[in-house]
Order: sequence, then structure tokens, then C-alpha cells
Amino acid sequence: MKSYTTFKSISLDLKRLKLERQIALEEIKGIKQDVQQDLQPYNWINTTLSVAKKYGFLYLIKKIIK
Repeated sequence: MKSYTTFKSISLDLKRLKLERQIALEEIKGIKQDVQQDLQPYNWINTTLSVAKKYGFLYLIKKIIK
């Protein structure tokens, strides 16, 4: 626990903590935005098509080898 000797040091510490809190809230907002973008249907379709292409290519190679 920190001991304070002046009101000025208390005030500075409170300002610093307030700024840290605001920064943390802005980071949470950014993360929320990223999650919302990741859950868009377009991203799911894009991922599904990517997997399908890879699977189809491997299936084609397997058929050629046999």
C-alpha cells in the first residue's frame, strides 16, 4: 500500500489511474469491434471456401496418384 505525503501526489496518482482506465476501455472497444468483424457471415463463407479448396485439391491429388 502506498503512503501519500501530499495532496498533489494523490491527485497525480488519481489522474494516472483515470487515464489507465480510459485506455483499458478503449482497448476493450477495439477488441469488441474485432470480434464483431470476425463473426460476420462473409468471413465464415470465406473460411469455408478456403477449406473446401484445400480439401478438393488434396482429393484431386489423391485420385491422380491412385
